[in-house]
Amino acid sequence: MDVFEAIEGRRSVRSFKPDQIDEKDLEKILDAGRLSPSAGNCQPWEFVVIRDKTSKQKLVLAALGQSFVAEAPVVVVVCANIHRSSNRYGRRGAELYCIQDTAAAIQNMLLAAYALGYGTCWVGAFDEEAVARAIKAPPSIRPVGIIPIGKPAEKPRATPRLPLSKIVRENQF
Repeated sequence: MDVFEAIEGRRSVRSFKPDQIDEKDLEKILDAGRLSPSAGNCQPWEFVVIRDKTSKQKLVLAALGQSFVAEAPVVVVVCANIHRSSNRYGRRGAELYCIQDTAAAIQNMLLAAYALGYGTCWVGAFDEEAVARAIKAPPSIRPVGIIPIGKPAEKPRATPRLPLSKIVRENQF
């Protein structure tokens, strides 16, 4: 599958089959996140892989009751290691670059999972402190996204997108 096919075909999946994820596939998905670009090559991401039902249920509660999170055989919590970015870039690294960098890692992981036949959903609606408690994150680790991963039990339709003519500007706004 080429990258454009993955970009066009990937959808947010919220219903999963109970099939387990092949460990080599999971490693490829995590590695796609690791290979993401980052400001100053600080690589501020941390990936917490969750398979335990009790831990997944804590994430459901932290994710404002989004129960599909617990349906997936694997859930990855993508976190920003604030110190890795702030050590080099100060406040801007802590408040922006580490978030941008982990967002790039999440997108790479979503595309890699889709290319391997898995469904995912980028979950960003959650109580950050509750997720941090659920994964026992130290204070310098900030949860940025939750990614449930599994074989899709649905095939969501494409959602409408704005045309390029509405979002592209030449030289200035």
